[in-house]
Amino acid sequence: MLSTFIIALREGLEAALIVGILVAYIVRTDRRHLLKPLWTGVGVAIAASLALGAVLSFTSAELTDRGEELFAGTTSFIAVGLVTWMVFWMKRTARSLRNELHGKVDSALTGGPVSLALVAFFAVAREGLETALFIYTNFKTVGAASTATIGLILGLALAVVLGYLIYNRSVKLNLSKFFTITGVALIIVAAGVLSYGIHEFQELGWIPGADNFLWDVTPWIAKESILGSLLGGTVGFDTTTSFIQFIAWAGYLVAVLVPYLAKAKPVVAAAEPVKA
Repeated sequence: MLSTFIIALREGLEAALIVGILVAYIVRTDRRHLLKPLWTGVGVAIAASLALGAVLSFTSAELTDRGEELFAGTTSFIAVGLVTWMVFWMKRTARSLRNELHGKVDSALTGGPVSLALVAFFAVAREGLETALFIYTNFKTVGAASTATIGLILGLALAVVLGYLIYNRSVKLNLSKFFTITGVALIIVAAGVLSYGIHEFQELGWIPGADNFLWDVTPWIAKESILGSLLGGTVGFDTTTSFIQFIAWAGYLVAVLVPYLAKAKPVVAAAEPVKA
């Protein structure tokens, strides 16, 4: 529940802020007639995201056990790659995102309402499709679909409320700290998804060491228990964790968290030579 809540809150607020920036710019430049195509693009992007989630769930349910392991492992690796790219992309472009979106709106106006709808679609679809894939893989690691669904709904609801309040300037949120903290949380969740993907490929026999456990605590913590699901969905804890799973989990955290938390070095302009 906690992991899906964090994912939905982080990704949902990103999408809400992007929509808020687009709407505010259109209203401020007195082009309210363009709000309809903008919301059309947003609606289609949300529908596409929901459709991807449904396709992933349906496909997984229709596969054989071996096919499901391959599908779940592959989507886990893809989700980890996308989330890793996303957190670094947001860190790099957060300050220039507003101007970038304004420029895209101005450029789209030459193509008419359809071009603006496409701008809104791609801006939101990037977040939505990525969220659908990551949520699906996280559902597989959590195991308890009911609690994970509650976390998803609560996270999206809070994201929409916060996005609206920020748009109306009713609340002030330090977005830099918010995205840094939630970025760290997403990286930790992604490490668990990576460990799950390793496990699925070990079950297939494509990665060795499936029975070479670093620990096996199933006598004390059942995998389907509330505690097991909570730890599995948040920090990637598995009651039966192989050495390779743990190495991949720890290696990913070190390799990603260190550069993510490192402060960007200020650019110092080279001094011009003094003319004689």
